[in-house]
Amino acid sequence: MLTREIGKSGIKASAIGLGTWAIGGWMWGGTDEQASTEAIRVSIDEGVSLIDTAPAYGLGRSEEIVGEAIAGRRDEVVLATKCGLVWHTTKGNHFFDQDGQPVHRYLGKDSIVHEVEQSLRRLKTDYIDLYITHWQDPTTPIDETMEAMELLKQQGKIRAVGASNTSVEEVKAYLAAGQLDCLQEEYSMVHRDIEDSLLPLSRANNVAMLSYSSLALGLLSGKIDADRKFEGDDQRKDNPRFSAENRQKVMRFMDEIAPVCDAHNASKAQIVIAWTLQQPGITFSLCGARNPRQAKENAAAGKIELKPNDLQQIDAAVSAHLVNLDG
Repeated sequence: MLTREIGKSGIKASAIGLGTWAIGGWMWGGTDEQASTEAIRVSIDEGVSLIDTAPAYGLGRSEEIVGEAIAGRRDEVVLATKCGLVWHTTKGNHFFDQDGQPVHRYLGKDSIVHEVEQSLRRLKTDYIDLYITHWQDPTTPIDETMEAMELLKQQGKIRAVGASNTSVEEVKAYLAAGQLDCLQEEYSMVHRDIEDSLLPLSRANNVAMLSYSSLALGLLSGKIDADRKFEGDDQRKDNPRFSAENRQKVMRFMDEIAPVCDAHNASKAQIVIAWTLQQPGITFSLCGARNPRQAKENAAAGKIELKPNDLQQIDAAVSAHLVNLDG
């Protein structure tokens, strides 16, 4: 398994990370907790050390499942979780409601100090390797947020600091306030906005980039055809990116990269993940898995090294079929 460093933190982790948003169930049509637990354990067996979760994934349920799954194996895991989406206070800005519970964006020092204790309890651990601000809070100065993070580092409760869903200006403020080790941003073949904004900034400052939604919520998995139906609270149900027309474009893209898949004896999803990891400035790729089969498939992508001609063929197919899927 390919491993890389998390910025200046000195922490190394697998380039493939397990993302656990879907494991929390919310916005994914529920969760099978046994299958999710097995997916986490199989990921570790297959060499995935980076596991990413957050309190907002099912109002703590994802963290609880992760904590149960890694029991007895904490030393094999680089554990990332987040702060800043809260339901214990109404400070900050209201962001959304989850299962009737108002959730606010708030990154005040008082809240971060409270949140970390809740996460440590749910995760059944006494430290978090990478603590990430989940969404940015315009009501709190970043200096105050970083003061809280530095306190937690001094106390040994966290080892490294990250920020997610940021602007260039916010990242510059984090860098001015202290040591920022990682950014976590959406990035995939169909969502490449950060290439001209955040990626140059992170590369220049030795800040790792952890891409999430590398398979675009499953759109690029090679397993969602034009007839697939999404039900319940599944966020993809009304997402225009998942229109029948777009899914047909993705299927044509998948047909074109089939020779690359065959050459590496790899699935389409594995080639998409490998491509992501070979993009300049992308350090880690978060991939969701809800069962052991998906976990094994994702992990194996960390062993694929695409050749220059592979990348050229994939890039040509991306340009032909995946541009402007969001309209």
